[in-house]
Amino acid sequence: MDIHKVPLMSKEEYDELIKESYVSRICFKGKYPYIAPFMYVFDDQYLYFLSTKYGKKIQRFQANPKVAVEIEKYKDDLSEYRFVTLQGRIYQVEDNNEKLDVRKLFVDLIKKKSLSRNILAALGHSPDDELESIINEERSFVWKLVDVKNIIGIKTS
Repeated sequence: MDIHKVPLMSKEEYDELIKESYVSRICFKGKYPYIAPFMYVFDDQYLYFLSTKYGKKIQRFQANPKVAVEIEKYKDDLSEYRFVTLQGRIYQVEDNNEKLDVRKLFVDLIKKKSLSRNILAALGHSPDDELESIINEERSFVWKLVDVKNIIGIKTS
């Protein structure tokens, strides 16, 4: 009996998945892997994340910034699915202009996708805060995926 291998995605296909999605999972190294969900924005070159300034992910990031990022899209019955994993390094953005640009991208994403204001809590803000507080206040770190060494995308046939 032959084993059926899941088809790989082309660069164009996984770029499309990355562009249309906005939720990922980041796996941090440690004695045991630690996986955390992150909303992200993509500027056609880099993935950016906003991280609250507390939690286990901060310790893991500081100990080892090498990560795997997974993005997925699938039908409820799994008749169709697409997954992409990127292996690289998280870099904390310090440049004020770059941070401002990324924060604006997050506000635009939240508006464009009509996301619940409850997402603000995952970004270090209260759901009662003005959306623009993401831009005007630095309650979260801006992280950027750099030095991507490996990208693997799989899909249904």
